[in-house]
Amino acid sequence: MGSGKVYIVGAGPGDPELITLKGLRAIQAADVLLYDRLVHPDLVSEAPPRAIRHYVGKERGHKRRQEQIHRLLLAYARKGKTVVRLKGGDPFVFGRGSEEAIFLARHGVPVEVIPGISSSFGVPESSGIPLTHRGLARGFAVVTGQCSQSDSVDWRAYAHADTLVILMGVQNRQTIARALIESGKDPVTPTVFIEKGCTSEERIVEAPLKAVAHGEVEARPPAVWVIGEVVRLREEVKSQCRSSLTAASS
Repeated sequence: MGSGKVYIVGAGPGDPELITLKGLRAIQAADVLLYDRLVHPDLVSEAPPRAIRHYVGKERGHKRRQEQIHRLLLAYARKGKTVVRLKGGDPFVFGRGSEEAIFLARHGVPVEVIPGISSSFGVPESSGIPLTHRGLARGFAVVTGQCSQSDSVDWRAYAHADTLVILMGVQNRQTIARALIESGKDPVTPTVFIEKGCTSEERIVEAPLKAVAHGEVEARPPAVWVIGEVVRLREEVKSQCRSSLTAASS
């Protein structure tokens, strides 16, 4: 049997309506669906009833599991199946989608990547936080807060970013905040943790950077952590959006 095809698809940051049309069509045509922990159940249900579904969500320390996912993708593709690898956010932004694409391509499997809205900007925006804003932030940086000893982050390189977005940083938040302050970040810089962003369970935890460094801030994963002056715009943006919607409906 000839090789099938694998679509590596970004599901977006939480709200199932934030997937792309192309991504949704791929799911609806799938013979096999492999999906991650943060993928909304409504998107899983979009696969045809006949489709084989595999939950392949991972936690910390999952090196062997990633290899198993590679083998599953390869095995189904070699059976001639149309396979969708569905990942939260965007598959190439801390999603290991590139590793899967390279593995499959090296084994002669056709691969198509369908981008998704990354939680790095989708979650802050939906919460009213622009990552750039005239006069406040000319750019932003996105970095993972979950690193092994062999892949540690040099926080000095990020301390002076106008806006810093940290994914998977809840567990190491106190250490990261201290490192940023030691590297020159103003201790009173506003920060916000957006837990379960773009879902009905979203929770906002806002505090200055020094409070995080002192261990005074409780936050739970999954959360997007935003550090920068743009955080101060959150209430105004949300208020203005609510006002415009009210005016439009009256």
